[in-house]
Amino acid sequence: MHLRGGGVSLVLGTPPDDGRRLPVVLHWGADLGHTAGPAALSGLLDASTAAVPHSAPDVPVHRRVVPLPVDGWRLRPGLSGARADGSGFAPAFAVDAFTGDPWGDSPDGGSSGRPATAELTASDDVAGLRLGLRWLLHPGGVLEIRQALTNTGESPYLLAWLAATLPLPAVATEVLDLTGRWAFERVPQRRTLGDGTWLRESRHGRTGHDAPTVVCAGAPGFGFRSGEVWAVHLGWSGDSGYVAERGPSGHAQLGAGELLAPGEVTLAPGETYEAPPLYAVHSSAGLDGVAAAFHRLLRARPEHPRSPRPVVLNTWEAVYFDHDLGRLTRLADVAASIGVERFVLDDGWFGDRRDDRAGLGDWYVSPEAWPQGLDPIVGHVRRLGMEFGLWVEPEMVNPESELFREHPDWVLGVEGRQSLPWRHQQPLDLARPQVWEHLLGRLDALLTEHDIGYLKWDHNRDLVDAAHGGRAGVHAQTLAVYALLDELRRRHPGVEIESCASGGGRVDLGILARTDRVWASDSNDALDRQSIQRWTSQLVPPELVGAHVGAPRSHLTGRTQSLSFRLATALFWHFGIEWDLTAATAPELAALREAVAFHRRMRGLLHGGDVVRVDHPDPAGLVHGCVSPDRSAAVFAYVQLGTSSGEVTPPVRLAGLADDVRYRVAPVPLAGGPVTRQVRPPGWLAAGAVELTGRVLATVGLQPPILLPEQALVLEVTAVG
Repeated sequence: MHLRGGGVSLVLGTPPDDGRRLPVVLHWGADLGHTAGPAALSGLLDASTAAVPHSAPDVPVHRRVVPLPVDGWRLRPGLSGARADGSGFAPAFAVDAFTGDPWGDSPDGGSSGRPATAELTASDDVAGLRLGLRWLLHPGGVLEIRQALTNTGESPYLLAWLAATLPLPAVATEVLDLTGRWAFERVPQRRTLGDGTWLRESRHGRTGHDAPTVVCAGAPGFGFRSGEVWAVHLGWSGDSGYVAERGPSGHAQLGAGELLAPGEVTLAPGETYEAPPLYAVHSSAGLDGVAAAFHRLLRARPEHPRSPRPVVLNTWEAVYFDHDLGRLTRLADVAASIGVERFVLDDGWFGDRRDDRAGLGDWYVSPEAWPQGLDPIVGHVRRLGMEFGLWVEPEMVNPESELFREHPDWVLGVEGRQSLPWRHQQPLDLARPQVWEHLLGRLDALLTEHDIGYLKWDHNRDLVDAAHGGRAGVHAQTLAVYALLDELRRRHPGVEIESCASGGGRVDLGILARTDRVWASDSNDALDRQSIQRWTSQLVPPELVGAHVGAPRSHLTGRTQSLSFRLATALFWHFGIEWDLTAATAPELAALREAVAFHRRMRGLLHGGDVVRVDHPDPAGLVHGCVSPDRSAAVFAYVQLGTSSGEVTPPVRLAGLADDVRYRVAPVPLAGGPVTRQVRPPGWLAAGAVELTGRVLATVGLQPPILLPEQALVLEVTAVG
């Protein structure tokens, strides 16, 4: 069976005389063409079957859709588990049905708008297990793999691991993934993939600040715009394991699965476990090709936001816990005057929440902070023409709260003890029905009683030592969170939700199926944000990534940065402001007003175009941009991160434009533009603009000015003629 879509092929086949054994993955990678039907591919199995070496199985070992020891597989198996007596540990599945629609994207390569699909069911009556697999190759090139395991035996089955993995070719010897920490997420790291297993496990109970996010394997030296790359992402918001491995046998694989604690998933007779979906991408055009495929997938979803992403003002770094109606109405007045469209009241509006030590769980408006309730501020914001948003952290509770005092047993943990305190809070056990119903009731009431269009949904701690009903509880907790979000969205379909997990601690396609944007990091430092946002876009398109202009001095790093640099850093994303604008000067407000107007004029392009990240030769600088789908316009930025070793900056290449179209390139003077340290600017910049073809801009590029560190030059690119 040959599935095609978005420049990718997946070929599954069965060797002759193989009986009912699981099919073999013959190819996952570049498109083999519409003429490569079953007859044309009949020789592919023979062509890809390796010789039988000494001291190995006497028959070729094929890479099955779920690799298992019964097939001679000596790398990590796709399934592991057993019954309490040790039986069922080595299943041998026989195929019951194998069907599909391999031409979902049409045989001639045109897009029908629906994925190419294949489905398989297989069983092992001795082990008492039934396996279900579904492959969906989306038109944009993302392969989605879904797996399910059913216990058909008469005793419980203890599942340890059910992962979706795919073969890697011999050329894929370099692996890139992401790591990080709180307030500095998604830091890239590379390594050579030799023989052995490379395993990244996340044990945070949420995706984690150090999440791999997208694991990429490719030919050595692959970059943003070049090289062949194979990549995977697990659409799951709980614990996970990513694996890349190679063996002397010639086999190699890449994949991921939910990381299960011992006994966490025990299938009763007749019970089914559905594994989180794996999303896999092949790109012949480097990391940008991988990102483009993920962006196409997200933008094609029915639930993807269709309205322009409103410019946000969030009150956290403006007022923190100082909730005063007069101060906040003045802040709203200034925000509306510069073009803000959504005003979000952050932490501190409920219970006894005067700092982060108390009040979580008491989702009632504080009579101390808001003696007249929220109606005055909500009404004022709405009369100014802005949408009102509210911060919540429903999954957590402070021990210093009415909820905890009434229901200490509602905490997620081993009975008789609490997990380690973390930001003075504990997680609630959402898999407990009465907890889930209580939270749904409080959130539903807030959204019903007030004109709220947006929830900033936070999650400020890891789930360590998490237990539900006496066993590990992360799996059940994650499903309960999904169910809570799904029900809230069903009841309030017009309310948008942001996934904020102490910043970027929960960024994955599982949570994004239920939310409308992510908060990439709690750091608003523009220098750190350049890297954080650059690598967040490896998975998430710009319109779903919140980026705010902070105060001149970052409250986390202490760095002081120019308004021009802060604006350029937030401009490309879901743009917002997190700054006490009542303390801003008149020139600062004028610059903000101009930047907001420019963003609003360009956001159709910025939030619907192709993300471009250029491999720039100077490590102290980076180049990125967004190009409209029809290649008629673009916005680029050259960012000076630090001090360069050269006297002048290397030319900046503007990639992704149409080769033979002539473009006008002009600087965008955000807050007066970047600060330079040159005697005379480059010739084209002194002239105010330049006109060149897309081929010249991508091949030769433009000589940029000599910028001081932490400065950015933004360029508007427009087709002429």
